[in-house]
Amino acid sequence: MLPARPAHISVLAACLTLATTSAWAQASTLPVTPQQRRVAEQVASAGVPLSELAPNAPDSHTVVPGDTLWDISGLFLKSPWRWPELWGMNRDQIRNPHLIYPGQILHLVKVDGRARLQFGQRVGGDAGDTVKLSPQMRISALDSNAIPSISLNLIQAFLADTVVFDTDVLATAPRVVAAQEGHVLLGRGDLAYARGDFAGATDFRVFRNSRPLVDPATKEILGYEAPYIGAADLIRPGEDRPIADGKTEVVPATLQIREVKQEVGIGDRLAPAPQRNLDRYVPHAPERELRGQIASLYGDALNAGQNQIVALNRGKRDGVERGHVFALWRAGDAVLDRTGDRPQAIKLPDERHGVLFVFDVYERVSYALIISVKEPVKTGDVFTQP
Repeated sequence: MLPARPAHISVLAACLTLATTSAWAQASTLPVTPQQRRVAEQVASAGVPLSELAPNAPDSHTVVPGDTLWDISGLFLKSPWRWPELWGMNRDQIRNPHLIYPGQILHLVKVDGRARLQFGQRVGGDAGDTVKLSPQMRISALDSNAIPSISLNLIQAFLADTVVFDTDVLATAPRVVAAQEGHVLLGRGDLAYARGDFAGATDFRVFRNSRPLVDPATKEILGYEAPYIGAADLIRPGEDRPIADGKTEVVPATLQIREVKQEVGIGDRLAPAPQRNLDRYVPHAPERELRGQIASLYGDALNAGQNQIVALNRGKRDGVERGHVFALWRAGDAVLDRTGDRPQAIKLPDERHGVLFVFDVYERVSYALIISVKEPVKTGDVFTQP
């Protein structure tokens, strides 16, 4: 288990001790305290032991489009999740966009048995031109040109398609009860009629048949995974319309289907979904021991491999964070030792065989991308801190 790390600072330039006093003045709107600045300087000065560097760590690397934070971490470090130490960056506040951009030069500095990174930009247009490292700070809104932690194309579809509810709220959510002109299935632009408590909302996502996520060990329900099938706008609220003899008739609300992943059908549920974002976060190991199991494989596969998504039976309440890295373990086989006087049943040690990267966290469950794996992953497999 890696040692606990100090609370780092969010401003990358300061973490690298490259920012000048004037640069700090420009960043005065950011939540940076004097103590955080001191910690950043200490961490950036310390860096990581040379023993933690990858055997063929380059002296420098030019960031190119398509690079990810994980890719670059692997170039320099044996353990990519120790990236924050090499940079001295604040993994929690990396969303403050002092990020890494294509064209920047990452320069590995080795002093007194430790290593740290500095960055600069190429001066000139050819690969052979002189490289100059200079202090700089880049402050802007969340920039799509900055390199991500992992390849976002591997998780974007998941983030758009799946929501986890802590309770089975969809069981009592507004529901589609009828379709325009007697249709059974609805597409974009069609009208749907729904009943339920809309709670003043007008913009809805449509879900179908949420399923419970069950802890493999305790059998506790960790949450309800709901596949997204579309989006709809409320264009006319429902009402209980008075008719003759003091009676009323139920008139359902009218919605127009705005977007479809699958065709919307009778019985599908409506709910305002949690808003997703792709905030920047860096790989890092948990600061305390964490152990859990794979609760499910996304997409109902029997086994999962590299670049596939799994649900973990640990979430916010257990201390799981976005960017956490976990080791995957394969249970040791039960074998018969025939070398003694008589055969004896033994169990071989568990073997580590993969790495997980957490990218989405709920209260009792989280989702991780399989970064690397030697053998197929299945429900119930164990993960621990790396």
